[in-house]
Amino acid sequence: MPDTEAAVVRPGTGTFAWETLQVDEPRPDELLVRIVGVGICHTDLATRDEHLHTPMPAVLGHEGAGVVEAVGSAVTRAKPGDRVLLSFSSCGHCPACLHGHPAYCTTFIPRNFDGARPDGSMPFRDQRGETVGGRFFGQSSFARRTLVDERSTVPVETADEDELALLAPVGCGIQTGAGAVLNELRPGTGESVAVFGAGAVGLSAVMAAALTPAAKIIAIDIVPSRLELALELGATHTMNGNQEDTPQRLREITGGRGVDRALESSGVPALLRQAIDSLALGHGTVAVAGAPPVGTDGTFDVNFLLNGRTIRGVTEGDSDLTTFIPALVDLYRSGRLPFDRMARLYEPSRINEAAADAAGGQVLKPVLRFTD
Repeated sequence: MPDTEAAVVRPGTGTFAWETLQVDEPRPDELLVRIVGVGICHTDLATRDEHLHTPMPAVLGHEGAGVVEAVGSAVTRAKPGDRVLLSFSSCGHCPACLHGHPAYCTTFIPRNFDGARPDGSMPFRDQRGETVGGRFFGQSSFARRTLVDERSTVPVETADEDELALLAPVGCGIQTGAGAVLNELRPGTGESVAVFGAGAVGLSAVMAAALTPAAKIIAIDIVPSRLELALELGATHTMNGNQEDTPQRLREITGGRGVDRALESSGVPALLRQAIDSLALGHGTVAVAGAPPVGTDGTFDVNFLLNGRTIRGVTEGDSDLTTFIPALVDLYRSGRLPFDRMARLYEPSRINEAAADAAGGQVLKPVLRFTD
């Protein structure tokens, strides 16, 4: 079995520690991928802090990009030498998968959060021979080399490995925000879109909304620099949630109607309530993409909702990753989805610094850049 360096989270530590691990040989449906770049996402941090149910120890990371080094006997999606972007895993045969909605796969949670293959086995072993969780989102890409589920891979052509690394966040954060708008909310001509939370997911939603016929795109956050960037990326209005009555201000911006489409990307229940309270009568819809700790409750006025308003949960932007991810890459290359403006590159050894910068709001999208 080959060795790899990987950032391991052990129980109760709340930190990433680089260790040398043994990696299994690829099974028929797996690829061995040399990671070039990987984004750090809120879900990685929530899992590190044991707010979600992934067992520890484990290797996290789910916005990977890399080069295929070996493939299992049944793999057809990519071959050695191909460059690939990595995203979530799905079964491929449940009704949701068969109808082009793999993000709503009936086995999405175990396949992406259990830290193991579907049969319960784990692909990593530490120097004591003890198993370490892998296959997080089908990839566990906080590692120099990792085993990847074929259904998590999307081949992509790039000019070089620097470009490949910058594309890594497409696998989760970018497609979640952009997909929530383009695949779920689908604002029509003249409609309004409010985005609660101007982090990487929220700003991806702002950029996507700017590609639609929406007339008003409102970004809500409490960090002035994020609101400034939102204006540069396509927002027509911004709002500091600490300084204004958000629902009232949204009604003012929309001429008293309320917003037609809203995205809650922060995972803060109070902001979800504000988003619901801001919806237009008859057709106002809020997509919920922000994930708080498991078991978190939210509230709303039932009678307010009865007047045709809708709350819709969204995972991974309802992306059919084999088609949607290449479309997002094309939009990026044409200059219409400049998500690289949110990225900051870090050496892998600085993973804990990068995670702290993301948690503290100093950087929107840290990307670990692996070099040989």
